[in-house]
Amino acid sequence: MEKQKILVIEDEKPIAEILKYGFEKEGFEVFCAFTGARGLQAAQEKAPDLVLLDWMLPDISGVDVCRLLTEQRNIPILMLTARDNVEDKLYGLESGADDYVTKPFDLREVVARVHTILRRFERAQQAGGAAAGMEKTPDDLRNVPLVVSKEEHSVYRNGCPVGLTPREFDLLAYFVKHPRQVFTRTALLDQIWGYDYLGDTRTVDIHIQRLRKKADLSEQLVTVFGVGYKYVP
Repeated sequence: MEKQKILVIEDEKPIAEILKYGFEKEGFEVFCAFTGARGLQAAQEKAPDLVLLDWMLPDISGVDVCRLLTEQRNIPILMLTARDNVEDKLYGLESGADDYVTKPFDLREVVARVHTILRRFERAQQAGGAAAGMEKTPDDLRNVPLVVSKEEHSVYRNGCPVGLTPREFDLLAYFVKHPRQVFTRTALLDQIWGYDYLGDTRTVDIHIQRLRKKADLSEQLVTVFGVGYKYVP
């Protein structure tokens, strides 16, 4: 069985080596890059299954690296940051990261977060039952406003593919599966991020904003003031 690959983009070599050692013990193949530019290059060359990305890099901001990575391909990203300000963390999530861990961190927590993210990503890819309309040709899809396929882990809006992060995809798929049902932010955190997620509920707001923008869903993803959100087909 081929090992899953992790790319560590971290300019502090001792931290990178700790992460490399820890994840190799977990059975992963690990590659390290010490600058943002080298990290982007390594991501193209190695095609990792997940990226551990430091916020503060010597050449390119980790936030900018995150944006570039998510533009290139659909890949889970766990941000490592010394910033403990909530606004900074939300800014990192807004750039496309799936989760974050604050430095100094416990290696066991990072390992647990990575396993959780990868399990969620794999479930989304392996889940059967393509959404109605996926049997249609690309031309036919232009007449279908929104198509979400769990089987292909893909989203089409008016026949055009929409690039989403794994977390964004999970969130949208959950809404589509439960049309018109209202969910609180806490309920969405529990369902999509997992019971062990320790982040701020504003994380949900950030992801909703991104979905509205990326998939042109400003009218379908409705805010229920004082409660949460619902999806209206």
